[in-house]
Amino acid sequence: MKASLEIVVRSTEIDVNGHVNNAKYLEYLEWGREEWYEQAHLDYDTFDAMGIQTVTVNITINYRKECRQNDRLTITTSPEKLGRTSYVLKQEIHNQDGVPVADALVTSVTMDSETRTARPVPAELARIFE
Repeated sequence: MKASLEIVVRSTEIDVNGHVNNAKYLEYLEWGREEWYEQAHLDYDTFDAMGIQTVTVNITINYRKECRQNDRLTITTSPEKLGRTSYVLKQEIHNQDGVPVADALVTSVTMDSETRTARPVPAELARIFE
C-alpha cells in the first residue's frame, strides 16, 4: 500500500540559506507516515485499542535537491521491510516537477503501551507488508 500527501512549502519552513531547513524534512516525513497510517486504517485510536504504540528508532535520510518557498511537494510512503517487532517504511519526497528532493528509510518498533517494551508487530500492520 502506497500513500501520498501533497504539501506546499511555507515561509516559516525556510532557513537563512533561503531553502527548507533540513529538520523540516523530518517533519514532512512524519506527516507522510501519519497519512499512510490513516489510509491503512491504523490511526492512533486503533493502535491504542490494541494496547500498542509505534516508536521511530532510526531514520536514514538523503537530501537530493533543495526546496524553496511555495514549492509543491508530494510525500509518498510505502512498506519496505517487516521484522518481528520492527518494520521499515520507505519515503520519498518529489517536487512539483517530479524531481526527487529527499528519500528516507524509517524504522519503527511496535511497543506495548503498558510495559513500554517491544512486542511483535500486530497482524493488522504486518498484512500490509505482504
